[in-house]
Parts: sequence; C-alpha cells; structure tokens
Amino acid sequence: MAHARPASLDQSGFLTDDALVFGVGLDHFFREDSDRPVHAVVRKADRIRLPEKAGRTSPAYCFESLDYPVSDRKLNGYYVEFVKEDEQSEPHEHPGAEIIYVLDGELVVNLEGEDFTLGQGDSMYFDCAHPHTYRLKGSLPCAAIIVVTPKSAST
Repeated sequence: MAHARPASLDQSGFLTDDALVFGVGLDHFFREDSDRPVHAVVRKADRIRLPEKAGRTSPAYCFESLDYPVSDRKLNGYYVEFVKEDEQSEPHEHPGAEIIYVLDGELVVNLEGEDFTLGQGDSMYFDCAHPHTYRLKGSLPCAAIIVVTPKSAST
C-alpha cells in the first residue's frame, strides 16, 4: 500500500499548481482559518517569478502574484512581463472577469479570434470565460498589471 506524501513536501509542484488554479496562497493548505491574513503587503524582493506555464521552454510571459500571502482572495492580481516577440501564450479560459492595464510597451490580446492592441496606459476588461491569448507586439518588452476575479466575486 502506498503512503501519502506529506503536503509539506511539494517537490512536484502539485500544491503550487492547485494554489494558482484556485486563487489561494500555499499557506491555505497549512493554516487554521483564524490565522489567515485579511491583508498583505508584498515586497518586490519577496515575489516569485513564474513562467506562463510550467515546463514550456519558451513562455510568452512571466508573472508574479501581487497577493499570494492572502488565502481565499476575492481577486487575483499579477505583475506580468512579456519579453518574447510574437510568442503567443497558450489559449486559455477561466471563470470570472479580467482587466489588463499596460504599464509599458505594446500587448496584443486575442479574445475569441479578434486581436486588440493595447499600448502604454491602455486597459481592457473582458469576460475571461471566453478563450483568450496574449502576445508581445514589437521588440520592446511589455509590462502589465492583470487582475482576475473569480466568478463568485460578481455575485
């Protein structure tokens, strides 16, 4: 009979993947409800940079969670950098709503087959339950803030 591996030994990244999918911090799996933070200050030096998709050799973007210490978040904020020219992200969809604010550079968002080009200072809101991708336009890097709400946040 196989023994279950303790959750604290997340060598394969399963808990990390689950935390990202469900919009919770890793501490969600280890803290009592009364110990969960209701606020968080996340210092730049403390953020972890992750590729768009684990294992992808040439990710279209890398992101950093802006709110990872808070469990059971009502929204998820990310700082995202797009650096590979014309490298499109994997098509994806998820419940909720998404807003993108471009800090620098140009970004192309494809939503259900239609391209929308965003420049510095531009923003876009959309229902992210529809297939969408991102890609850098031009050779200069692009940085953006992306905020995603789970479907339940709008009710």
